[in-house]
This record gives sequence, C-alpha cells and structure tokens, in this order.
Amino acid sequence: MNRTMLVVGSLFATLGLIAPAFAASNCTTIQSGALTDINGNPLGTGYDQWGYNYQAHIFNGLYENFTRPTPPVAESDTALQMKWNDAWLSNKSCDGDVTLDRHYGYVTYIGSGAWLTNHQWGTYEADGATYKWEYFVKIVAVPSDASNVSGVWHTADGVEIGPAIWGEFAVIQEVYNDQGTGEHGLYYKSPAGPGFGAYKP
Repeated sequence: MNRTMLVVGSLFATLGLIAPAFAASNCTTIQSGALTDINGNPLGTGYDQWGYNYQAHIFNGLYENFTRPTPPVAESDTALQMKWNDAWLSNKSCDGDVTLDRHYGYVTYIGSGAWLTNHQWGTYEADGATYKWEYFVKIVAVPSDASNVSGVWHTADGVEIGPAIWGEFAVIQEVYNDQGTGEHGLYYKSPAGPGFGAYKP
C-alpha cells in the first residue's frame, strides 16, 4: 500500500501557535458570520462548495477538493471523508482572531488530544478491468510524554504508539482493501491501542 494516500489538506495548512485560553463567553461561533477560512472567505454552517462542514467537524467530497481549489473540482475517481475533533480544528474562535482555533490552549498539538480520520475510496483501471479500493486511517496527536525513536512514537513506558507523521502526530490504525491486488483488512494497528480515548489529555 502506498502511504502517500494520507492527506490532511487545508486543516493542517495553517498550523500555528495558539494564544492562552479566553473565557468561553468570548468565543466567536460560525453562526455569528464573523469567521473566515484561510483565504478570507466567510464561513457558514452546513457544507460548503468543497465539501467542508466545519460546524460538524467533517469533510465529505472529492479528494482533490480538500485543498479548497478555485473553482472546486467537479469530477474525480476518488472520494474522501475526513472527521476531526475540536482539538484538531475547533468550530469556533476563542483566541480573538477570525479563524477557527487549532489545539486551543496548547502551544503545539502534542498533548492536546487532537485526532483526525481519513477515509478514501475509488476505482482504477488495470489490464482492461475496473477495480475498487478503499483506505482508512486514524491519526492522533501524541501525548506530551511520548518519545520519537527512529520515526516511531512510543509511550513513556516504551510501548509503540505508531509511525510518526507531520512531526507531532502518529498513525494508530490503517485499513486497506484493493480488489486488484487482493489486499484486504487491517494493515496496521497500534500496540498502544487504536482507540482515541487512550490519547486524551
């Protein structure tokens, strides 16, 4: 399986430092109409033209649209669904600016409990036949006491969390199915556990 299928898109494109916590009453919501995306476009509730629903923490759309191209791609042989929690990308701004908060209250994603899932599926042609494939991955921000050993994150007790990705994250589960190659089922499972609960702050 080709690991280059992993994507994170515009959710990770503007990673930066987050200011200290503000009172919840000072938070600006998407419903206010005052928040914008990374290009300055107003955010609204529900799905936008690319497939993002920031209020619900989900993307449902064509693979090529996760980067929010202009205009949005209309046809593709690959679909993508991404889901994330509030620590990865919030649906409000509590730090005083007009963009959605990331790892709010933490200097980096490490220790924040942030997580993301990517689910991709599509078809391809080979030897005159059409084959279906499907890929699913869980990614978590590593705990604050984790250590990176030769590109693999480990717990404080030395248990493998998973392969390092994007510096502060680890892959904790992968599933891959491909009619053309015969690959089917679980591709990787973290020895420390594939559930998100183990990585909450």
